[in-house]
Order: sequence, then C-alpha cells, then structure tokens
Amino acid sequence: MSATVAHKPPVIFDAKEIIKILPHRYPFLLVDRIVHLNIEENIIIGQKNVTVNEQFFVGHFPGVPIMPGVLILEALAQTGGILIHQKGYTRQIALLLTINNAKFRRPVVPGDVLLLHATGMHVSAKGGRIVAKATVNDQLCVEAEIGFALVDRDQL
Repeated sequence: MSATVAHKPPVIFDAKEIIKILPHRYPFLLVDRIVHLNIEENIIIGQKNVTVNEQFFVGHFPGVPIMPGVLILEALAQTGGILIHQKGYTRQIALLLTINNAKFRRPVVPGDVLLLHATGMHVSAKGGRIVAKATVNDQLCVEAEIGFALVDRDQL
C-alpha cells in the first residue's frame, strides 16, 4: 500500500522573508508565502492560508464565516508589492492608488488556501498597475486591476 502525498508548491519566500519586504504586520500581513516568482514575465503567486482563527471572522459573519472581499484585494495588492520590490524598487513602498474592474466570484471560507496571482502590466519609478486574481482549488474567487504609487519609505 502506497501513501499519496499531496503536491506542495515550492516556497520562494516564507513569512520571515516577506516581513523584511512588506511594511505590514499582524493582523494586516495577508500573504503567508510566495510560491512562484518570474521577474522576466512580471508574474508572482502568493499564498494565504485562511484559518477560522482570523480576527475578521468574528464579525464577518458570525455563524457563516466569509473572508471580506476587500481583504482579498489587499492580499492581492501585497503580493503585487512583493513583485515590485523584487523588480528593484527596494527603497519605495507601493501604496494602493486604484482598484478597477473588481469582481467577486466565489466566497473564501476557513480552510481555503488562497492563491494570489499578480502580473505587472506597467511599472515605473512613480508607480504602475497589476492585474490580479485570487483562486481556491483553481476556482476564480476575485479578480481586479490594481494601480499603485511608489513612495520613498523615508517619506512615510
């Protein structure tokens, strides 16, 4: 009898490394790890393990826990921020500027493993735009275009 081992994606950055890149901290650090990064193609995939212990489930919604859509968008923006950092913008922080064409397709609930896909469409020294989507088990949950401004860390 052989045991079946679930495929786990490789970890490019773990939580310790993400904390060195992003200014966010608990409870607003919403990316647990980076599992794919391709700088040449401007693609990054992050992972958020959604647990029943998340603070937001206390009030959203009692008895029917659903991850707030705005927090999924924030997790996508944070993933994009890591991509921007890896492209060499290490002295700046990407600040959320716009969210366009956001669509919420499937609720995210405790136990889900949320994959956060971000593709850089335009990046310059002043800011840019990413196209992002969040999936669970290859099912689309959220999609959006996210614009950001780059601001020197010293100015905040």
